This record gives sequence, C-alpha cells and structure tokens, in this order.
Amino acid sequence: MFVWFNILSFSIVVFFLLPLHSAYGDVSYSFPEEMKRGSVIGNIAKDLGLVASRLSARKARIDTEGNHERYCDINLNTGDLTIAERIDRDGLCGKKASCVLKQELVLEDPLELHRISLHVQDINDNSPQFKKDIIKMEISESAVKGVRFSLDEAHDADIGQNTVQSYTLQRNEHFILNVKTKSGGRKYSELVLDKELDREGHHEIKLLLTAMDGGSPQRSGTVVIHVTVLDKITLFTAIHSFSNVCLHCQSVFATERDRWLLNVFYRITYIL
Repeated sequence: MFVWFNILSFSIVVFFLLPLHSAYGDVSYSFPEEMKRGSVIGNIAKDLGLVASRLSARKARIDTEGNHERYCDINLNTGDLTIAERIDRDGLCGKKASCVLKQELVLEDPLELHRISLHVQDINDNSPQFKKDIIKMEISESAVKGVRFSLDEAHDADIGQNTVQSYTLQRNEHFILNVKTKSGGRKYSELVLDKELDREGHHEIKLLLTAMDGGSPQRSGTVVIHVTVLDKITLFTAIHSFSNVCLHCQSVFATERDRWLLNVFYRITYIL
C-alpha cells in the first residue's frame, strides 16, 4: 500500500511538470513593412529543427502573444512562415526606433511552444507633408537685410533617414533659406531676407519651399510661400475734427491708414 501511494504521487508530479518544459526555443525575423499577403518571411521549420512533413499531424499553428491580430501564418507543407495580414509599421509603432510583434508557434503531440519575434523595418512609404498648402506672410518693405522668418516645418510619418532631411527654396531675387536642426534631430527652415524689398517693384512674391526625406527612392513635399510686401507709412487718409464749446478748445484727429499696415492713430490737440 505504501509503494502504491508513492507511485501515484510520482505520476501526479510528472503530469504537472510536463507543460513547464514545453518551450524549446525562440526565433526572430526581420523584414520590411507592407509585404504582400502570402510573402515568405523565412522557413521556421528549418530554423527550429522541425520536420516539415509532421507539421500537419502535430497541428502546427500560429497564436498571438498579447496582440489582437495574427500577422503571420505557417505553411504546413513547407514549414514557411508567411505574411497573414498587411503590416503597417507607422500605424503600429509610430516613431518608435524599433517595432517588434510577438507571435507563438504551437505544436501538439508532444506539446511545443516557440515564441516568434517579428522585427518590422520601416520603408520609405510616406512623403513629407506641410500642415497647409500655402504659408502667408506680410513683410514691410522697410525690413532690413538679414532679418529671419520662421517657417512651418514638414512632417513625415516614417523614421530615421526616411523622415525629413533637408529643405530647398525656389531661386529668387530677395530670399535665401537657412536650414537648422532641433535637439531631437528634426529639421526646420527659416526664410532670410537677402535683398531689401521694394513694393513698387513687387507687391507680392510667391516662392516654392520643398521638403525632402533621405529614403530611397527619395520623396518630397512642397508648400507655396505667399509674401505680401507692405508699404512704408506715408499717407494720411482721413481727418476728422470737432470742437468742444465748453472748454474753448478744438481737437483734430488724423487717422493714417497704410493700405497694408495696421492703422496708426494720431491725435493732435491744440487750444484755440
């Protein structure tokens, strides 16, 4: 009776320990995003030392590990790991430096679990974009050479070299471009006045600003800079006067309104 009890206890212990030793190894794959459905990532049977002809009998399948989507599948005839769903790295991982999706390969008889790490690489599938189609600016013709004007930066959903790397400005008579880098590595540009403006010569100037990424093939985005050249203050356009009988004084109001500048209000008061 004592021997039978020990044997029964040993059987129970073995039964509970088996699942704890069922994971035989992990495997990782690196591939670009946006691969077509059915594309081969690698031969997981070969990489794990599995017999491909036994995959079907062992009910090999891919399960998700904390993901809602199953991004890869296994070909039970060849052992190839294939793309099951479209993988958009930018949508899944945003600007993160690395994008890793976790899946599991499950086999039965005997039970095996293999963790799969899918390292999704960014491709240059997005172009730089500006928030607006037109950047409107008003600059007085009295502005001095060398004055700088900050411009809206372009944004790119890609990362690394595939994001914005440079800006160029259409050649023109009055402006040049100064490209700078922020602490995080993002590029932005400034419009620099290189030759003083003359409203009589050009009251409007249109320039094309281009943002370019560093991918291959290279992608770009553009925005139009519309500069309105403002007059210097020179013209009185309205004069109004009134008399205050009680104080025996007269006040004259002169409102100078330049066509393109803010209203400038003058008040001249003198005692009659």
